Amino acid sequence: MTTIGVVALPQLAPERLRSVAEAADEVGLDELWLWEDCFLAGGIATASAVLAWTNRLKVGVGLLPVPLRNVALTAMELSALHRLFPGRATIGVGHGVLDWMGQVGARAESPMTLLSEYVAALRQLLAGSRVTVDGRYVHLDGVALDLPPTAPTEILVGAVGPRTMRLAGAEADGVILTGGTTPEQVRAARQIIGTGRLVVYLHTATGRDAAERTERERVRWGYPTVEDRMVIGDASEVADQVRRWADAGADTVVLQPTPDDPDPEGFVRLAQEVQQHRVQ
Repeated sequence: MTTIGVVALPQLAPERLRSVAEAADEVGLDELWLWEDCFLAGGIATASAVLAWTNRLKVGVGLLPVPLRNVALTAMELSALHRLFPGRATIGVGHGVLDWMGQVGARAESPMTLLSEYVAALRQLLAGSRVTVDGRYVHLDGVALDLPPTAPTEILVGAVGPRTMRLAGAEADGVILTGGTTPEQVRAARQIIGTGRLVVYLHTATGRDAAERTERERVRWGYPTVEDRMVIGDASEVADQVRRWADAGADTVVLQPTPDDPDPEGFVRLAQEVQQHRVQ
């Protein structure tokens, strides 16, 4: 069965995040996802807070932009998360928005080479290996975590194009697809990545002004149409539409509210109702 999650958009002020996380935990939502967008709240800081505030909720970060983070530091932070909250954290890594990477002086000449080297080194470090590598971007000299995770960890890769999807299928445990991905694109991605986990964000709006907010999002993202890219309605209507992405091969559909959603806690409750409709 496809898992239903919610993304708490980074435009939500950090001080608002606790009530959303606690609402998600209270209603029994499976997963809450976070983004590390420039220049908003950091992904590891917010993930650790959400995990500490809740008892059973699983938390995903999709994604950490690899040009911003030395791979050893990422491994150290992820190891701490996995040991503090076993089985509750899922982390995705990816290229990041290239213009943002340029703003901070971190844009790579070959993002694919960087990501490939990074994922390989990160997997080895989290597995407890001592790693020596002298790549184009990743350089480690006998580096090993003193306190690696005590159980296998999942690493996902954020992808848009087929080359990155192939990397995700070959070197990671799955892929994260951005909002605006159509069911047909999900189906194509599934063919590329094979059996790995496939997570897709899905623009979703509910309430009296849902159509207006959705249209603003369509314009902001430059989609030619709302059809196959965004869904509107109550829990039953959203569940009916989510099935199309699930049937196309998505293991997890993460409902993505509009940044101006008036009730983030209510949106979490909507997502849980969607999950219940799918179970029925």
